[in-house]
Amino acid sequence: MHPILFKIGPITIYTYGFLMAVAIVSAILLTAYRAEKRGYDKNIIYDLAFYGVIGGLIGAKLLYIIAEAPTVIKNPKSILYMLTSGFVVYGALIGGVLAGYIYCKIKNISFLKMFDLAAPSMALAQSIGRQGCHFAGCCYGRPTNLPFGVIFKESPFAPNGVRLIPTQEISSLGNFIIFLILLNYSKKERRDGKVAGLYILLYSVGRFIIEFFRGDFRGNVGLLSTSQFISIITLLIALVFLNLDKIKEKAKL
Repeated sequence: MHPILFKIGPITIYTYGFLMAVAIVSAILLTAYRAEKRGYDKNIIYDLAFYGVIGGLIGAKLLYIIAEAPTVIKNPKSILYMLTSGFVVYGALIGGVLAGYIYCKIKNISFLKMFDLAAPSMALAQSIGRQGCHFAGCCYGRPTNLPFGVIFKESPFAPNGVRLIPTQEISSLGNFIIFLILLNYSKKERRDGKVAGLYILLYSVGRFIIEFFRGDFRGNVGLLSTSQFISIITLLIALVFLNLDKIKEKAKL
């Protein structure tokens, strides 16, 4: 684990931040490339990505603060620390998609077409981003005696010297597999919302399962972690996306 990638004088480049930047740039470039092949204006993709990233950052921070609400209630001053540390991936997805939806509405662009186009790239970005989590030691797993566990030595987040389930690597691999599935699925012409729906479905199921193996505190809603609770909601949204054509047909009756 290498939380610090390198230093140049007083400047420190953290591996987590570097890989997050790589994830975002990779997703934008891939989406722009695929958009151009389909006859879309790349500038629309760049604009959409800009607002999506801003919305994602805001959403990730807000959901992090919400998940840490008990801590804030006990110690209101802790919110000052939270403003400079901690993000929740689901918040980034929700915030980014919401910002994209608003942008598409304002520009009179098909939101579903843009979401379908961006979905594979979003899965790729998550795969790369989870590698950043591994190097930082955040989003770590529960203790395990299994031989494939990971032991952190200088993580500011995970318990050091303890063999843990490599949830970051599992999540990264899972998201990369989703990326490949979506690329293959989108090769054929699909009804609007199908690719996005499949992305949300696969991610929701995967995230719900991996949460059982996470060892870090993430907040909870009853017996479920915050992310598992959101996964149920996003799973229902995915089913709506995948059945939009049937829903529209019934609405006409």
